[in-house]
Amino acid sequence: MCERLRYENEAYQHGKTCVVGLDEAGRGPMAGPLVVGAVIFKKGYYREDINDSKKLSEKKREELFDIIIQDALAYQIEIIDVETVDKLNVYQASKKGMIDAIKHISIQPDFALSDAMPLGSVIEHESIIKGDSASISIAAASILAKVTRDRIMKEYDYQYPEYGFAKHKGYPTKQHKEALKIHGVTPIHRKSFQPVKDILNEQLSFHLFDEPLK
Repeated sequence: MCERLRYENEAYQHGKTCVVGLDEAGRGPMAGPLVVGAVIFKKGYYREDINDSKKLSEKKREELFDIIIQDALAYQIEIIDVETVDKLNVYQASKKGMIDAIKHISIQPDFALSDAMPLGSVIEHESIIKGDSASISIAAASILAKVTRDRIMKEYDYQYPEYGFAKHKGYPTKQHKEALKIHGVTPIHRKSFQPVKDILNEQLSFHLFDEPLK
């Protein structure tokens, strides 16, 4: 038995008929949306090269993105905007994205495999630590989410070229933090994230000091 089919096969052996894999991309960045992928493959589907998106090159992820969309029985991609991430917090926004993906996918699953995300009573499921390395369905979902988010951040790079979004994808790299200090906060920055909060507080302080005394 292929090791990354273990969780899918166990679900089918317990009488489940349709298993969806769920994963997200973009929990760590301080800019840009959160993206959730959901994938349903036919029973027994396997490709050795479908693996955790973080272990793959950008070129390989792009190649597999098209293959997954072609081979999946159903797939869904949910994009959670910055405002929702700030309102809910990134953990709850990830959970909401996964639940929305289950609701919106074209085939309704009766079992879900998630990457370390308990889903409550919405659907019978198994939350797997490092699930993107342990399950082909979760791995495929991680690729759809990662590629989609990277494409979005490359588009934002044209809109905000000073920040280097195409390179760091919104993660809090040294380059990104320095650009944030120089150019300020954009509409796609997550205002609930500490580095962005710090810049906003600095800007507020400067504004207060700049006001003329009455």
